Amino acid sequence: MRAPDRRTALRAGLAVLGTAAASAGLAGCSDGKGTGAAGSAAPDTPNPATPAGPVSPSSPASPADQAPPSSRAPAPGEVDHAGTGRAQVALTFHGDGDPQLAQALLKEAEAGQARLTVLAVGRWLGEHPEMARRVLDGGHELGNHTENHVDISRLSPSAAFTEIQACAARLQKLTGSPGVWFRPSQTQHADAMLVEQARRAGYRTVLSYDVDPLDYEDPTAAQITERLLAAVRPGAVVSMHLGHQHTVAALPAVLAGLKSRGLAAVTASELFS
Repeated sequence: MRAPDRRTALRAGLAVLGTAAASAGLAGCSDGKGTGAAGSAAPDTPNPATPAGPVSPSSPASPADQAPPSSRAPAPGEVDHAGTGRAQVALTFHGDGDPQLAQALLKEAEAGQARLTVLAVGRWLGEHPEMARRVLDGGHELGNHTENHVDISRLSPSAAFTEIQACAARLQKLTGSPGVWFRPSQTQHADAMLVEQARRAGYRTVLSYDVDPLDYEDPTAAQITERLLAAVRPGAVVSMHLGHQHTVAALPAVLAGLKSRGLAAVTASELFS
């Protein structure tokens, strides 16, 4: 049989590369009501460093494949890392999902003497209003993660304000305070419009993050722990999620790893004070 000429071979090679490229990227998370490996709510925020699309919880990304959070500098009025030099980190949790898993995670945090910041979705608090007091009574901090967890960066300014304000009003009703922090939904960083709308709703600062172990993809507890501890530094703000069984299972090892490095897990308000 005559060997293919160079042009035919080149076309075949490009076709193979194109097929590989189409399936290689890690997908971000989506907003919705799907379930993960533990029957938890769908992931709360997309990984901004990867293309959007569905993620199979049965095939979590390995640490080698993990894409880091966006390296974009925070917008004016937004923070993602504290420069105090103190040996502290903030473990922040997007508040949604099975309240029993949330309760279990809070118990693990309190057993490890950690104080968390929970950025709650308003509709979640509407469905489980008892969780607002549970968070605060455990010594943790409660903030705003929009009312309906829409892709807020795609909204008009007035619609974005409505999302922020509705959650703020719910927090005020349940706890007597709208909380100190706002975190936008389905995006790591705010733009100038979102910072402005957050300020209109009473939030001086938008809280982003600089460490993301991708726990919403439901990797194993060991993978969550390894990813987080490999990236965390003094002053870090870590993004994690309530409602995921493997996150609950990972927390004791995460806290032990932080403690071994002399790092205390404190609320975001403590971290930036």
